[in-house]
Amino acid sequence: MGFCYFVSLSNQIALKQIITPNKPNKPNNNMKLIVDSGSTKADWIAIDENGKVLFTTQTLGLNPEILNGDEIVERLNDRFDILQNKSTATHLFFYGAGCGTDRMKSMLSEIFRDYFSNAIVVVEEDTYAAVFATTPKGESAIVGILGTGSNCSYFDGKVLEQKVQSLGYIAMDDCSGNVFGKELIRKYYFNKMPKELAEVFEKEYDLSPDYIKNKLYKEPNPNAYLATFAKFLIQHKEHEFCRKIIFKAMKSFIKNYIKQFENCKEVPVHFVGSIAFYLKEELAEIFEKYELQLGNVLRRPIDGLIAYHVANS
Repeated sequence: MGFCYFVSLSNQIALKQIITPNKPNKPNNNMKLIVDSGSTKADWIAIDENGKVLFTTQTLGLNPEILNGDEIVERLNDRFDILQNKSTATHLFFYGAGCGTDRMKSMLSEIFRDYFSNAIVVVEEDTYAAVFATTPKGESAIVGILGTGSNCSYFDGKVLEQKVQSLGYIAMDDCSGNVFGKELIRKYYFNKMPKELAEVFEKEYDLSPDYIKNKLYKEPNPNAYLATFAKFLIQHKEHEFCRKIIFKAMKSFIKNYIKQFENCKEVPVHFVGSIAFYLKEELAEIFEKYELQLGNVLRRPIDGLIAYHVANS
């Protein structure tokens, strides 16, 4: 049985925003960097104090659970806009996968404070980005993430509650891209995939054992690699074979995550993430069977975060 913990959003962010930056001589301009990071990619938007977009860019994912400090800095340096403005930014609001524990948040915060030397740094798990983006009026809702990984929380308008702390892609991540990828590879290798689909599958991916094992056990981000196979499942979602995989995973997510909350039928369930976005019709279908209310479904929460940070600046 999962445990639950509570975090006051306003209090936590307020406390973190008074942290003194490493250098007192901050630049006169006000540049806020807002980042929504999964394991696969991270979306970056820089805004001024009025919410005007200064630049947008994208890096590879910055999950501290699977990357070390040098790898994170390398990914930051790989984008000119970020490198050029590392000393100009006055605030960094980072919402990321793998930031669900104090240890990971502290590790990433330290890296960012060294890199963005004049910035006030706030690091939160990606659930906060999903909540801020899907509940613009602060209404009560259950908020799920279905992307490379998965998660689910309840937001009462002020406090965020999680009854299941994720153990990552090996043990959990129900209905996520990496779980779909793992299932497709297993079906293919156990000769359970229909022949007509297997032939298409073979043309689209390198399925040699050495290649797959290298990706899974030698290279970084094995969860992101597994999630690349989800595209195939979505493209062929009308095929009965794929439908069974999709709906089995959705049932698992509902039973293991959403139904942890006793009021799950009384409030809307919002989602962010590419899996939820491209399987919105399927979510609506299964929600009707479970008498659940499907709310907002966003591919990316980053645009909603702009409005939130302008309003709360």
